[in-house]
Amino acid sequence: MDAQDLIEKSTILVVDDTPDNLAVLSSLLKDEYRVKVASSGEKALKIAQADNPPDLILLDIMMPGLDGYEVCQRLKADVRTQHIPVIFLTAKTEMDAEKKGLELGAVDYITKPISPPIVLARVKTHLKLKATADFLRDKNDFLEQEVAKRTEEVMAIQDVTILAMASLAETRDLETGNHIRRTQFYVKALASRLRTHPRFAAHLDDGAINMLFKSAPLHDIGKVGIPDRILLKPGRFVPEEFEIMKTHTTLGREAIEHAEHSLGTRVEFLTTAKEIAYGHQEKWDGSGYPQGLSGDAIPLSARLMAVADVYDALISRRVYKEGMPHEKAVEIIIEGRGQHFDPDIVDAFLEIQDEFRAIALEHADSDSDMKRKKALLSVSGTETTPCQKANP
Repeated sequence: MDAQDLIEKSTILVVDDTPDNLAVLSSLLKDEYRVKVASSGEKALKIAQADNPPDLILLDIMMPGLDGYEVCQRLKADVRTQHIPVIFLTAKTEMDAEKKGLELGAVDYITKPISPPIVLARVKTHLKLKATADFLRDKNDFLEQEVAKRTEEVMAIQDVTILAMASLAETRDLETGNHIRRTQFYVKALASRLRTHPRFAAHLDDGAINMLFKSAPLHDIGKVGIPDRILLKPGRFVPEEFEIMKTHTTLGREAIEHAEHSLGTRVEFLTTAKEIAYGHQEKWDGSGYPQGLSGDAIPLSARLMAVADVYDALISRRVYKEGMPHEKAVEIIIEGRGQHFDPDIVDAFLEIQDEFRAIALEHADSDSDMKRKKALLSVSGTETTPCQKANP
């Protein structure tokens, strides 16, 4: 179907309160177009807003009730009819009348008595313009849908990439179980709580929180580079072993940087992942590693992960220790306020500690672990053997 076919099948709505004028215009247009007529502004609006609206409207100005100006204004205010071209057909010849009509959104202004060739020519011209505008609008809508689809695909690829890399780290340290998943939700909960805090509001909008959530699983990606004899050791590290274990932060950052270089561009979610991987073992008082950063010099993403990571390590069972009760873990986090952890982040943790407890239960490592964790996380939980291995 070509453009000419579309024009020939177009529907024209003629609006005029004079029957003779309706008859003349209908006779003029009927050979090339489907013609609908309305003898009032109210009826014209009903026809235009119904199913199968007209492709163009020829509208008289001087009518009882709703005049043509009011009809045009209402048509342009309605999303269903705002794209229908309106041509005023009127006996008003004043320049101000024409100016007003065009300002209201009409595409043309023809004075009576009409010249049939002029009416036909202008109707044809504006139908062609409408067909072009409709085509471009439809194409734009299609492109927007395609962009949205491609964006969704890119986001899905990001998610899969992160989970694949995180799963790689998990295969080296099977005892971590759902640790990666739990810390992901802990970080999101903390960030959501702090988004209105004066210190953090400028850095924690929806996009940033989503990026933190996506990036958090890569915090221990560097452990893929730690030898099994150290990573899987069931007892306490000797100093030399602990120094090797500490390199997982640098190894993690380098692994992510390598991925970035392979892409050939800087990627926002990988930038956040690098901050977390490299900085989550830093401490507020400067006694952490690998750089010995302190205070706000530690990236916010890493400070959030520090609380999430330590809490989960405390409550979780490892080959070298049993998990401890929630209350004991909270006490240790409080003891680290202003030393290990950012004080304001600890305060936020205390305010939502029940949410942490719920996350730990929801993402327990197994059915048996779920029962054990439920007992440990209950208010009346009994303390078990504390951690006997240096916390890397």
